[in-house]
Amino acid sequence: MSGTRKTGSKDILLGRLRGGEDLSSRQQLSLTLMLAVPAILAQLSSVLMQYIDSAMVGRLGANPAASIGLVSSSTWILTGFVMAVMTGFSVQVAHSCGARDFTRARAVFRQSLFGVFVFSILLSATGMALSGPLPGWLGGAEVIRSDASAYFRIFSGFLPVGMVGYAACSMLQASGNMKVPSIIYVCMCALDVVFNYIFIYVLDMGVTGAAWGTGLAETLTSVFSVWYASHYSEELRIVGESGSFIPDSATLGTAFGITGPLWLQNIVMRGAYVMSTVIVAPLGPVSIAANAFAITAESFCYMPGYGLEEAATTLVGQSLGARRKALARRFGWMTIFMAMGMMSVLAVAMYAFAPQMMALLSTDGEVVALGARVLRIEAFAEAFYAASIVGFGVCAGAGDTLIPTVLNFGSMWIVRIGLSLILAPRFGLVGYWIAMCIELSLRGILFLVYVARGRWLRKWSEAKA
Repeated sequence: MSGTRKTGSKDILLGRLRGGEDLSSRQQLSLTLMLAVPAILAQLSSVLMQYIDSAMVGRLGANPAASIGLVSSSTWILTGFVMAVMTGFSVQVAHSCGARDFTRARAVFRQSLFGVFVFSILLSATGMALSGPLPGWLGGAEVIRSDASAYFRIFSGFLPVGMVGYAACSMLQASGNMKVPSIIYVCMCALDVVFNYIFIYVLDMGVTGAAWGTGLAETLTSVFSVWYASHYSEELRIVGESGSFIPDSATLGTAFGITGPLWLQNIVMRGAYVMSTVIVAPLGPVSIAANAFAITAESFCYMPGYGLEEAATTLVGQSLGARRKALARRFGWMTIFMAMGMMSVLAVAMYAFAPQMMALLSTDGEVVALGARVLRIEAFAEAFYAASIVGFGVCAGAGDTLIPTVLNFGSMWIVRIGLSLILAPRFGLVGYWIAMCIELSLRGILFLVYVARGRWLRKWSEAKA
C-alpha cells in the first residue's frame, strides 16, 4: 500500500507540473529525488555490470583485461551515436508529456523504435567490418589483438537488439517513469553475472565469453523493455493503436536538430577517448589494464551524476513543455548541486579505498598499484565533473545541444589531449590522469558559467516563438 502511495505522489507532482500548478521547494525536491533515485540505481546496475565483466576477465590476467580495455573507447563511440538518436526522440517525448499531449508522445515513441533499430543495424555492420583491423589501428600489442577483435565483433553484432531496449527505457524515463527502467537494469545485471559465469568459466570462452554473456543479458531485457512500454505505460502504450513506425518529417526534423550536435559531440568526446587509447597503448599492457580498470572503478563515483542527468533532462523537458521556464531553471540548478554534493562524498571514499577498489578488479599487483594511484588523482575533479554531466542534461532537456558540444570539444581536444601528449611520455599513465583531472575541472566550470548565463533557456524560447 505504501508503494502505491509513493508512486501516486510522483504522478500527482508530475500532474501539477504539467498543469501549471504551484510546486513548493519541498515538492520540487521530492519530485527530483523520486526521479533521480531510480535513475541512480539504474546507473548502479550498469556500473556493476562493468565491474562484473572487468573482475571476471581480470581474473584471467593482464592481457585479457587489456584486450577489452583497448577497444572499450570504440564501443563507446558506437553506443554514443545510438544514444544521441535516442535523445532526439526522448526529449520530444518529455516535451509532449509536459504539454499533456500523450497522443504525440506515443507517436514519437513508436517512431523511435524503428529509427533506433535501423540506425543500430548500420552501426552494427560497420563495427563488425572494422573489428579485424581496429586493435592494430589503436596500437595494441600483437598478443592482445585477437581477443580484442573478437570482443568488438560480438559486441557490434548484439548492438541493434540491445539499443532498442535502451531506447524503450529512455522513453519511459522521459515520460517520468524511472522505476521500471531501474528494475530492468538490475535484472540485466543479474543476468550478466549468470551468463558471464557460464560463458567465461564453465564453457571456458574467456574474453569472448564476456561479450556473449553481456549481449544475451541485454537481449532478454530489451525484449521485456519494449513489451512493457508498448503494453503498460500510460503515456506510451501503443498496442491497439494505429500509426506508422516510420518517422514523419516533423519528428525527424526535430530529432535531427537535437541529435546532429550530439553526433558531433560523440565524435568529439569518444574520438578523444580513442585518441587517449592511442596515447596510453604504447605504455604497455599493465598501463592499458590499469587505465581500463581505473575507469571502471571511477564509474562508481560518477553514477549519481548520470542518474541526475537523466532526471534533469526529464524535469527540464517537461517543465518547458508546460511552458514553465522559471521552474525549469530551478530544477536545473537543483539537480546540478545535488550531483556535485553526492559525487564529492563518493570522491572522498574513492580516495580512501582506491587500492581496495582496484583489488576487486585485478589480481595483478602492478595493475592494482598503478590504478589506485591514478584514481586518487581523479578524486579531486569529481565535483566539477558532476557539474558538466548534469549541466549537459539540463541543456539537453531544453533541446540545446550545440553550444554544450562546443564546450566539450574545446575541453577534451585542446586541454585533455594537449596536456596528455605532453605529460604521458614523461610520467606515463599518471601523466595522462593528471591531464584528465585538470580538463574535467575546467569543463565543469565552463558548464556552470553557461547554465548560469541562461542561454539554453533563450534558445528554447526562440525555437518556440
